[in-house]
Amino acid sequence: MTVRLRNITIDCTSPALVGGFWAAITGYQEDPEDPNLPEHDEWALYGPEGTPKLLFIRVPEGKAGKNRVHLDVQPTERTRDQEVEWLLGLGARVFEDHRKPDGTGWVTMGDPEGNEFCVERSAAERGD
Repeated sequence: MTVRLRNITIDCTSPALVGGFWAAITGYQEDPEDPNLPEHDEWALYGPEGTPKLLFIRVPEGKAGKNRVHLDVQPTERTRDQEVEWLLGLGARVFEDHRKPDGTGWVTMGDPEGNEFCVERSAAERGD
């Protein structure tokens, strides 16, 4: 028996802040029939058909350590380096820079509450 990934859930103290950040970078959208409001304890964002929903749940405690699971993102409209600069402008932070002189590598970043994710090279940069 197999399972289907239904949600990717991110704990945070501000679902509006973190959910808004992830909406901006993924293009995922809220349900127009059930919009997310700043005071909601849960924010849901929906992607293309067949993809898991992103769910942001308010928790009382802040982030305490490194994520054991994280997302890897691949830019679709920019290079990796352009994406990193754009994300910095949205409130992300660089945690670790794994870029190499030959252009390979990735950048580990944190969203506005410090949840880690990695920015990989675009498909064009990878030659995909």
